[in-house]
Amino acid sequence: MMRFDRLSSPGRARRISFLFEGQPVTAQEGDTVATALLAAGAGATRSTPASGSARGAYCLMGVCFECLVEIDGVPNRQGCMVPVAEGMSVRRQRGAAGVAEDVR
Repeated sequence: MMRFDRLSSPGRARRISFLFEGQPVTAQEGDTVATALLAAGAGATRSTPASGSARGAYCLMGVCFECLVEIDGVPNRQGCMVPVAEGMSVRRQRGAAGVAEDVR
């Protein structure tokens, strides 16, 4: 697994705490969920519906959908597009999240 180290950011020193899979993670204000998880060494953020293989953040700009996570009970959130917030609860997304049957 690759390791990502933070560059020093003197203007972004405020620390934020959130839960990932029920465990506390510390991030910096301004991080997205995906970058905070990368910096914390969290590994995969989801598994594929077809084979169950692990996936994680890739493009970090909202194009690839590899960083899908469940945030505060809402599935299919792109972790790279959501700023981390104090106290949020993030879980790995396993397989395909349900789609409303009334989509027409």
